[in-house]
Amino acid sequence: MKKILIVFMILFTTGLSFSFSLRERFNRITGRENTFQLDDATIIRGLKEALNIGTDNAVKNVHRQDGYFMNQAIKILLPPSLQKVERRLRSLGLGSYIDDLILKMNRGAEKAAIKAVRIFFRAITSMTFTDAKNILNGPDDAATRYFENRTRPALYAEFFPIIKSVLDEVGATKVYKFLVQRYNKLPFVKKIHYELDEWTTNKALDGLFHMLAKEELKIRSHAAFRVTRLLQQVFGSIRRR
Repeated sequence: MKKILIVFMILFTTGLSFSFSLRERFNRITGRENTFQLDDATIIRGLKEALNIGTDNAVKNVHRQDGYFMNQAIKILLPPSLQKVERRLRSLGLGSYIDDLILKMNRGAEKAAIKAVRIFFRAITSMTFTDAKNILNGPDDAATRYFENRTRPALYAEFFPIIKSVLDEVGATKVYKFLVQRYNKLPFVKKIHYELDEWTTNKALDGLFHMLAKEELKIRSHAAFRVTRLLQQVFGSIRRR
């Protein structure tokens, strides 16, 4: 009887081990390894850690000097009203004014960017588990879209006075008004209006979210950017679509 029991235990243990081995192989093949080990708390902690790292990197990238100005993907150019007539203004000898204005708009955005850290952090800490799951299983820019929906009005309120102050302080607003006035004095042209502060603020936010989307994609797509054990555990467990 004892021999039968021992044989049964060996077969049972071997079968159980084989079952776990098959599940591990299946998970590796489908990209779902370790998913069954993750509880809700681990998932949301991992996502929040990723978002803290991603937002911090995005803000640092744009807050430094030339963070906007030398990045062609997010560089702030003239407002549409002046873009349409830029060539004509340059032909009037106003090219240096235009270049100076573009530089100062970008400097304003770079200075304001640091204000995003606190607002992003607040959005992360208030995130629910449902939010986290939707982001984790969503498209490559799901977190970025979440932040934009939740934080853009607050970011605009923080960015606008800083950008306005910088543009006033460095003389950009004065230069812009000068260019608009010079253009409006030309015969047979449609008059344009001042819109510099609003335009610069919105383009600064567009650039910030663009950089955030890049950081998000790095963590989702490349194991090298999952710089902590928790990130490797959580993002390694989600099958890429």
